[in-house]
Amino acid sequence: MTVCANNRECVFGNAQNGEMIMNDTGKMIDRWWRELPRKYNMIEIDEYKIMPNHMHGIITIVGAGFPRPDTFIRMDDKGRGNRAPTLGQIMAYFKYGTTKQINAIRNTPGIRLWQRNYYDHIIRDEESLNKIREYIINNPVHWEGIITIVGAGYPRPYYPVWN
Repeated sequence: MTVCANNRECVFGNAQNGEMIMNDTGKMIDRWWRELPRKYNMIEIDEYKIMPNHMHGIITIVGAGFPRPDTFIRMDDKGRGNRAPTLGQIMAYFKYGTTKQINAIRNTPGIRLWQRNYYDHIIRDEESLNKIREYIINNPVHWEGIITIVGAGYPRPYYPVWN
């Protein structure tokens, strides 16, 4: 998935010399992302990268792909059963929580941190997974090219490795 900062503002840090240097907001986003599996024990996070104005991440929803994933239940460490969350539920929680925390820190209630939606892509095979992982890992190296393409009037970033 890819989620962009509101108005694609660079609020999470800077990409310099092929490396992402996160500011305090970026570090807070990173903590929230890494904590998602504690909230949703039905997910696993894979490769991810926080960029100056967006982030990419791979989330595996355990039980997804079964004929009826809404009936798949996984027990947590306290013996309680949980249904697999939807990606929409996970992203809503992540975006709400990070926005609420950053607005509390800045004393700016009601200010948007994220754009309204997110981009998703179902990864169907190992080859696709590896290409997307490679893209995410190398995203800071390609940062200037993405900005140029978006700035040239494309409605959203172009991710050539996914095609």
